[in-house]
Amino acid sequence: MQLLGIHHVAIICSNYPRSKHFYSEILKLTIINEHYRAQRQSYKLDLALPDGSQLELFSFNDAPSRPSYPEVQGLRHLAFKVGCINTAKHYLESHNVIVENIREDEITGKKFTFFADPDGLPLELYAL
Repeated sequence: MQLLGIHHVAIICSNYPRSKHFYSEILKLTIINEHYRAQRQSYKLDLALPDGSQLELFSFNDAPSRPSYPEVQGLRHLAFKVGCINTAKHYLESHNVIVENIREDEITGKKFTFFADPDGLPLELYAL
């Protein structure tokens, strides 16, 4: 077996319209498909990144909140590649997204920073 890359990451949100706006309008991910699943009273939104990977955004009634931030077992954060981290940081801040100060990875020397989605999911920008 050879893994060829990441196909998608799935996220469960607490407020579907708010998260849909954040990921499609602010982060500018392309909407591939949007489905309302009446049996589950749930939305599933497929979003594309330029490299072909995808995010799946789900809404479920009464899904439990993340128990703590960010040092819980499981997914720690989701990192996005960016060309210019300063431009990306300023863009997010212009949309009222709180972004941490830019840091430098002591191993790679690359710049990175963190911000959160509307549900507090930790997201990272990582400079190429």
